[in-house]
Amino acid sequence: MTEEKVIILKPKRKDFEEIYFNGNQGSLFFSPTTRGKTVTTIVIGLILVILFVFKDDFSKEKSGILYFVSFLFLLCAVFLSVSINKVSRWKKQVAHYLNKMENCNIYEIRMDENFFTVNIDGDKETSEWKDFEFFDSNNDFISIEGKYSYMFPRKSMNEKDYSYLKQILKKNIKE
Repeated sequence: MTEEKVIILKPKRKDFEEIYFNGNQGSLFFSPTTRGKTVTTIVIGLILVILFVFKDDFSKEKSGILYFVSFLFLLCAVFLSVSINKVSRWKKQVAHYLNKMENCNIYEIRMDENFFTVNIDGDKETSEWKDFEFFDSNNDFISIEGKYSYMFPRKSMNEKDYSYLKQILKKNIKE
């Protein structure tokens, strides 16, 4: 590839949302990040409620169980709230990006022998090929991770450009 190749994307918010928010990604309590913590917190909470109902049946020596389970519940709730905060911040970042992308006039990818540049309305991010650590592609999108991370839906470009992009990424990004 000696000359610069330009791929123009025609982004639609819906295409990006389908990928970003598939599999409950945007759910605060049941995203892949928070699902396990939510279930654990609910189970510990139920155990705590049951212990409170039967607390009169405990002897003084066994009342420490109630304090221990209360501590576990509090710990689970703190971890859950931290995870919910992460998902919430991620959703805000995605929403900001989608708003920016939805209102853009120019969304293009420029590639040559040494550089990979993404231009969204004049806001250019340029990386050398060596800056990328990983790329993945499937029937719905191509994702690239490195200095900057990108996700390009297949629906946002024509088939010829999608195949070309996939081929160039395979060639230039060493896994």
